[in-house]
Amino acid sequence: MKATIWHNPRCSNSRGALALLQEAGAEVEVINYLDTPPSATELHTLLAEMGMPARDLLRSKEAAYSELGLAAQLDDDLALINAMAAHPALINRPIVRTPKGTALCRPPEKVRALLPDYNG
Repeated sequence: MKATIWHNPRCSNSRGALALLQEAGAEVEVINYLDTPPSATELHTLLAEMGMPARDLLRSKEAAYSELGLAAQLDDDLALINAMAAHPALINRPIVRTPKGTALCRPPEKVRALLPDYNG
């Protein structure tokens, strides 16, 4: 099984999700999204695949959240997507895509639902 993880190696949730994918024998493409941020178009696609609004992927604890006044724009998906593309630290992680779907895997155990043998 192939999987892609938008990963931050400093995040315990991200490390945990990656470990679960590797334990399942997945062929994992690891994208360190802080070094290689997704474009606004890619973020839009990921959000559509996950069926979630942009505000649910946004990290409100980052300095850029306050600096950019994002609390006043929570209903503006385009503004939030553009902010996350320009400031990837605003993107919550890890995001995992497998043939079974795409999900924000917080907690990391959510990865199991994306594995082929999961019947949850």
